[in-house]
Amino acid sequence: MSSGPLSTTPVPSKVAAVEAPASVMAEAAGVALRSVTKRYGSVVAVENLHLDIPAGAYCCLLGPSGCGKTTTLRMIAGHETISSGDIYIGDRKVNGLPAAKRNTAMMFQNYALFPHKTIWQNVEFGLKMKGIAPDERQQRVGDILELVGLSHTSDRKPDQLSGGQQQRIALARALVNRPRVLMLDEPLSALDENLRVRMRSELRKIQKQFGLTFIQVTHHVEEAFSLSDQIVVMDHGHIDQVATPTDLFNRPASRFVAKFIGDNNLFEGKVVGSVADSDGLDIIELDIPGIGSLFCRGQALPIGSTAACSIRPDLLTLLPADSADAPPSPQANHITARIVDVELTGYVTRVGLLAEATGQELLYKARTLDWSQAGWQEGQRVTLRWSAHDGVFLPD
Repeated sequence: MSSGPLSTTPVPSKVAAVEAPASVMAEAAGVALRSVTKRYGSVVAVENLHLDIPAGAYCCLLGPSGCGKTTTLRMIAGHETISSGDIYIGDRKVNGLPAAKRNTAMMFQNYALFPHKTIWQNVEFGLKMKGIAPDERQQRVGDILELVGLSHTSDRKPDQLSGGQQQRIALARALVNRPRVLMLDEPLSALDENLRVRMRSELRKIQKQFGLTFIQVTHHVEEAFSLSDQIVVMDHGHIDQVATPTDLFNRPASRFVAKFIGDNNLFEGKVVGSVADSDGLDIIELDIPGIGSLFCRGQALPIGSTAACSIRPDLLTLLPADSADAPPSPQANHITARIVDVELTGYVTRVGLLAEATGQELLYKARTLDWSQAGWQEGQRVTLRWSAHDGVFLPD
């Protein structure tokens, strides 16, 4: 990685951009963290963070409570001082700059709208504080309210709007100041499930209309996958993995990431051998206590190394325990388990199992239609099978 500021070259988007009015446009900036640490006395909240967020990216900081994601966001915004390291916004080091001088904006979890002011006055407030001329304020506020589809609410008070409308007003108030980076602190957490799904689409659409860098804190995995160009998974003040949603889903880099992003099944053991695969990776054999050999794909470690194999629950195949079907290859994985729990969640059915040899809890997922037609029953013994190419090798 480079040691200086980040390039402002925009990142390719998975959503087509719709141009916003010139009155509310700003040039996106990349963000770079170089060995950033934050201490509160003897407590280290984040340690030695090194991160590049490209200009124009939608980046989600993802992780459990207390992992350091909100502290990281606040340090970028200038609401928290850093203990050591450097932060760049574009090509400018901003370590000592107050929040108002960083050309960024923050959208808070509770929206922080002024209840006694109209929607127009709420959106206009920051421009008045900056001394923007009345004619320009009129143009910019009118354009931004039109852009978020709420120009008809300009004379109302916040309590006269729905939760989704209040969120869009908070977003408009932040964007009207033409920030180069917008930071969002769990902006969807106060909404019900249906509205949260709709507002994800709204956020993504608006981000592309402006072409700005958005950095969002969330602990909601589905939210991060649906919004992001880039996901930063954090745990205990460190970055575990930085990846696109697709790469993160298919190739988690650690046991923590594999469990956090999607109920992956983990089998821990020791490396006993490996062979080169066709694309530069290896098919690695692990000896799993109580189970024996399992095969997965990755970069091999020396024989005897402790490691794990991860397999997604949707990549498993269920067969009768006494099935005479031959394994499709010598490197196919199969273990015997018993169905102990079936949970219908809608489109997907979650099936809990116990490995017969070890008692380990496992998870299988299937389309509800497929599951109902298969006729499996709780208590039934089954064979779980999956390909070595679907198993992910986790070295730590």
